[in-house]
Amino acid sequence: MITLKEALTKSAEELAILRQELEAKAKESGLNAYVGFESSGEGVPILIKDNIQVKDWSVTSGSKILQGYIAPYEATAVKNLKAKGMMAFGRANMDEFAMGSTTESSCYGPTKNPYGEERVPGGSSGGSAAAVAGGIAIAALGSDTGGSIRQPAAYCGCVGMKPTYGRVSRFGLASYASSLDQIGPITQNVEDAAILYDAIKGHDDKDSTSADFEIEDIANNLNPDVKLTIAVIDSYVEAADADIQKAFADTVAKLEAAGHTIVRREMSNTKYDIATYYILATAEAATNLARYDGVRYGTRAESKTTEELFYNTRSEGFGEEVKRRILLGNFVLSSGYYDAYYVKAQKVRHLIRDEYNKIFEDADLILSPVAPSVAPKIGALHDPLEMYKSDMYTLGVNLAGLPGISLPVGKNSEGMPIGLQLIAKAFDEKTLFNGAASMEKAVNYTK
Repeated sequence: MITLKEALTKSAEELAILRQELEAKAKESGLNAYVGFESSGEGVPILIKDNIQVKDWSVTSGSKILQGYIAPYEATAVKNLKAKGMMAFGRANMDEFAMGSTTESSCYGPTKNPYGEERVPGGSSGGSAAAVAGGIAIAALGSDTGGSIRQPAAYCGCVGMKPTYGRVSRFGLASYASSLDQIGPITQNVEDAAILYDAIKGHDDKDSTSADFEIEDIANNLNPDVKLTIAVIDSYVEAADADIQKAFADTVAKLEAAGHTIVRREMSNTKYDIATYYILATAEAATNLARYDGVRYGTRAESKTTEELFYNTRSEGFGEEVKRRILLGNFVLSSGYYDAYYVKAQKVRHLIRDEYNKIFEDADLILSPVAPSVAPKIGALHDPLEMYKSDMYTLGVNLAGLPGISLPVGKNSEGMPIGLQLIAKAFDEKTLFNGAASMEKAVNYTK
């Protein structure tokens, strides 16, 4: 598969042939990574997660409740990539409304991991990651609310980058948790991630949370020879399995050999991240998903009264995981529990952010696992709480609004990819990408 950088040099005729080849390969692959093959405009084809609006496309967020909905407008991120010689091509499978860590909750069925088709690709951007790793997409856009770009990238052996909150416009992204969501790239390598990030970033008047200042482009100024101070959190790594711990230790040694300074730091137990995230994210989700009532969007259930319309549409349209999170969100926002749970979680969120900022006083980056294990087998995570725990290393980055990037560093004995993530201070994507380019060079991972 050619890289994004290489594809940008191809002629219109060559790109047209490439798009035909990608569609044919995707249909033959059996990965169920694509759930539609629409195309928009001309240019290098970029796979789009099914919760990002592309004008005149069917966009369903992997849910029955949005079947039949056609996007009347275009996401700013999609407009931006079109302005840089790229185009929206195909819709990627995902967990329903981005709620999940395996892409098993999609109404289109689960996506399979190209490294082992009995394995999940991660989630919620599992379709995007599986397509890039499987050679049926050059690059893809995903969305990251609690690790939904970085975790599937780690499971599938590709690069996934979550920008600083506010760095990429959320206009046109179906909201899960509005204070956490960010659109970002999933690519074959760090340089391609920087190219796609440069294309989609920028201020947007249509997004009230968009940061109103510009940062220089990164891809043309990547420096893999940079020497940085990188913090590691030993207590975090102890919760991962032996394969992850070994890959982490090997990577730390390679970074030291490349001239980086490694410092040891401590943070609170990740259980605070998990509890805080699932209180705040579900509270926001319950509010955001209240709009899907059978009146304005998508599917409408057979009903005799307005009350029946709401009840039947939501009961039939939403999957089990979405219903579970709506119920939890309404609970923590309810009278008598709002102060005990929601307000307290907001306070803890500030403490989590302060802990990161304290580390960044004398470190440029933080190195961390992405998940406590490699990709589990399809159907293995029966208990929702076990699925929630798989996000233990990624949630804090979203709670603090920081940028992070996952990249592959090795494989376990079964040949499944292992990914680690680098985390930077807010709006310091330049250091993040330089550190990632250096780590990519030092590790020298091959598929």
